[in-house]
Amino acid sequence: MANKPKDNNTPQATDAKGKGGAEKRPGRFKQIGMVAKVVHQQSPKTIPISVGIFVAVLAISVIGGFLTGAWLYWITLGIPVGFLAGFIFFTRSAQRVQYQMLDGRLGAGMAVLDNMRGDWTVEPGVAANRQMDVVHRAVGRPGVVLVGEGDPSRLRGLIAGEKKRVARVAATTPIYDLQVGNGADQVPVSKLQRHVMKLPRNLDKAEVAELRYRLRALPAGIQMPKGPMPKGMRMPKGPKAQG
Repeated sequence: MANKPKDNNTPQATDAKGKGGAEKRPGRFKQIGMVAKVVHQQSPKTIPISVGIFVAVLAISVIGGFLTGAWLYWITLGIPVGFLAGFIFFTRSAQRVQYQMLDGRLGAGMAVLDNMRGDWTVEPGVAANRQMDVVHRAVGRPGVVLVGEGDPSRLRGLIAGEKKRVARVAATTPIYDLQVGNGADQVPVSKLQRHVMKLPRNLDKAEVAELRYRLRALPAGIQMPKGPMPKGMRMPKGPKAQG
């Protein structure tokens, strides 16, 4: 009698990878723990200050309860308010740490654009060269926003070329351009999202949809070079947008 073939899909492998062999995403608490570990490494004072804020608010609520005699009201109010205040400080500090880690890395601007809230469509690397200078294109209510990353002098030509391409199908649409960086006339990574979100809303939803349709018909330009990225280089993940 023939031996029954072994089943390689053991319960352990299934549990680790989940359905379809895809790796399971870490849970919410595990994600918070991972963020807290990174924040503690980069900014050791952040977590103690967050806890201190919670304790301070709780202490104020205890004093309020002592003075008024309404202990239940003040404690019930103080615990959630203290937790919220400490958590807001922690999340803002975590976002600042993420921006510091993104600063100067290839794809930092794209990582920030990709996490913007609102009716935005972002196309990475619509123009690039062999020196890894790259231009991303974001489309939203302001119109078209071209964001360049790389050497400022080389980016000027790339952005100008992409402007001409966009103008072929959207001549009357406002086209904004900027460069990500810490030099003169550049926008730091930490201020990129705020800068783009403050642009005037020139188009309504129907006009934005029409603009996207026109841009889809645009012939492909010089895309990001094929092949592996430089050794040790990874496209980073962007910080979550703040409400």
